[in-house]
Amino acid sequence: MIEDLRSSETWRVFRIQSELVEGFESLFDLGPAVSIFGSSRLKEDSYYYHQAIKVGKMLSEAGFSVITGGGPGIMEAANKGVKMGGKGKSVGLNIEIPSEQYPNKYVDINISFRYFFVRKLMFIKYAMAFIIFPGGFGTMDELFEALNLVQTEKIGPFPIILFGREYWKGLIDWMKNTLIKEGTIGREDFAYFQIVDTPEEVCELLKEHLRVSEGKSPIGECKESKP
Repeated sequence: MIEDLRSSETWRVFRIQSELVEGFESLFDLGPAVSIFGSSRLKEDSYYYHQAIKVGKMLSEAGFSVITGGGPGIMEAANKGVKMGGKGKSVGLNIEIPSEQYPNKYVDINISFRYFFVRKLMFIKYAMAFIIFPGGFGTMDELFEALNLVQTEKIGPFPIILFGREYWKGLIDWMKNTLIKEGTIGREDFAYFQIVDTPEEVCELLKEHLRVSEGKSPIGECKESKP
């Protein structure tokens, strides 16, 4: 239901405050974590669904927690992989939307939000990296907001990893052929993100980020463990 701001503005402040408090209290001791985004529409037979499971499992085995939107599709796959890995926490940040989204069964910590901007704050605040799987408007929104925050120096640089070169190729080509040509971004802006095709590449990029930013690399070997 769409909120009538004219009659609820004051009480809305308290609802926002309560969501902030719940998020901070639930996630403050999460430890090293990565946010994974992707389409809720991709099914279990999707190639990217299976790759998201592998990424979630590998990161969990290395001691990372994983934060997703808590719903189906890529979110479910990543949360499932974390549970299979057995070490990291599996977090779902659900959102109240018209086509009601139910939390998937693989989350350890589930928080439901009414406001997108509060939910986005939790994704940014508690993650050391973003992994962006193929997705639609919501996934694009998270991607470009992160790029904008880094570009404008509202947050420090951190790994923004696009998974699936074939999926993202058209967007990247458009950015190069149109945005750079028109002067709306610079070539240096492409340094804000990387594109990968395997879970191992994701793992190696996170290892390198930890080595450069913190002088350490607590993550294990970047290869898929046997069941």
